[in-house]
Amino acid sequence: MARRLRNAGPGGIPGLLRLCLLALGLMLAAPPASAQEAPPAVPVLTLDFERLFAETLWGQRISADMARESAALNTENTRIAEDLIAEEKSLTERRAKLTPEVFRAEATAFDQRATGIRSAQKAKAQALTQSYDAARQAFYLASGPLIDEVLASRGAVMVLDRRAIIRGLDAADITEDLARLMDARLGAGPGPQDQDGGGE
Repeated sequence: MARRLRNAGPGGIPGLLRLCLLALGLMLAAPPASAQEAPPAVPVLTLDFERLFAETLWGQRISADMARESAALNTENTRIAEDLIAEEKSLTERRAKLTPEVFRAEATAFDQRATGIRSAQKAKAQALTQSYDAARQAFYLASGPLIDEVLASRGAVMVLDRRAIIRGLDAADITEDLARLMDARLGAGPGPQDQDGGGE
């Protein structure tokens, strides 16, 4: 036995045993798989709010609603403009057949009506913009408690707007994690009647 150990190489330890000890040392030195997958603990996290809005079900629903309502309003504006142009053309064509007083009265009535219609359509556009802004604000307010959850789970102390960061670790960005959490908890968000406090 002593002769075999002496002939086994440096230190008298057989090669197979040395390989086993080396493998064991590498296993002890390597972190477990779960530790490798977990994001590193950083005190400051970053968040891209615009990307969060664009990638969540709720944000996408708000954008789709806005696009649909804007398209409907644009179609209505186009129809109204065409009607006003046709009415103005008709008045111009009839001018030669009308007395100056009658024409002036009809022209004044047309201008007043056109001004009222334009004001009404402008008010609709402003209301649509305000509704969109309110929906976005509700979205961001709802994200607050979930941001707090991510902060606690990451052991961080604050979240900064990613657009204001010059350089940073990708692991510090929580946009994707927060988007998944919002989709799971909030889905497409409340409907317009819920946001307005509607109901009977």
